[in-house]
Amino acid sequence: MELILLERVEKLGQMGDVVTVKDGFARNFLLPQKKALRATATNKAVFEAQRNELEARNLEQKTEAEALAGKMADVKVVLIRQAGESGQLYGSVTTRDIAAAATEAGFNVDRAQVKLAHPIKTLGLFDVAVRLHAEVSETIVVNVARSDEEAQTQFETGSAIVGHQDDDEIEFESTFEADDEDEVVEAAAEESSEDVAEEATEEEAAESKDA
Repeated sequence: MELILLERVEKLGQMGDVVTVKDGFARNFLLPQKKALRATATNKAVFEAQRNELEARNLEQKTEAEALAGKMADVKVVLIRQAGESGQLYGSVTTRDIAAAATEAGFNVDRAQVKLAHPIKTLGLFDVAVRLHAEVSETIVVNVARSDEEAQTQFETGSAIVGHQDDDEIEFESTFEADDEDEVVEAAAEESSEDVAEEATEEEAAESKDA
């Protein structure tokens, strides 16, 4: 499907670009999120007539997002969860949980803005990207612990607390390996589970309906 982008979309283009995407991605994400319009002759004319207004609005929103990003630069949130001795959670931490924690900390964050490659399933400290605007992201620290005391210790040591059943001592284990950090950075640059991370799933669902 051919579309006109109404804002910058990662790996697709800038505002005003005419791009071709798969029908499922267009119908399930770009069009309902008002990130694009069908590239019909009428819509192209409407876009050109409103281009200056759209660019001005985008610049205003970007400026507001940059100001908010500055305030979020050092944000750290704590999520208390039950976990086994190995540090594996009984459940997981999702984008919804992180958005709720950030909102409770004083920042109005929607789950769609939280860019998480996959749910968090272990104790520890995690750098999570929050997309505040198409061109502005900020990283917050998510501290998943079994108690406030353990969360404080994890902040101080930078490591997850993992207790082994065969050991009387608490052993500290690094949360991030080098490869994990690369994955987080890479995931922050991707268009998200509501963006590129979920694009494949959305396309498959759309194609199934079309079939």
